[in-house]
Amino acid sequence: MPEVLKVGADSKPKAVAGALAAVLRERGSVELQAVGAGAVNQAVKAIAITRGFVAPNGIDLVTIPAFTKVMIEGEERTAIKFLVQAR
Repeated sequence: MPEVLKVGADSKPKAVAGALAAVLRERGSVELQAVGAGAVNQAVKAIAITRGFVAPNGIDLVTIPAFTKVMIEGEERTAIKFLVQAR
């Protein structure tokens, strides 16, 4: 099961990209979870930045988006998850 990183609307894309690159190098895949348009925007930017971080190492990324349910403060919410892995 891949490690899960949660992305918020106020997350800094470059910081998320650094964490994403580190987990990808260590485990080969990672899942990003984002709830809301702002969070999804930051997650997509982070994935794009990560491609630039790992490309010099010969790593090409594949991203698979999907819906998932998450519990936030006892309430079920719909999130977008991005499964990011090396091709």
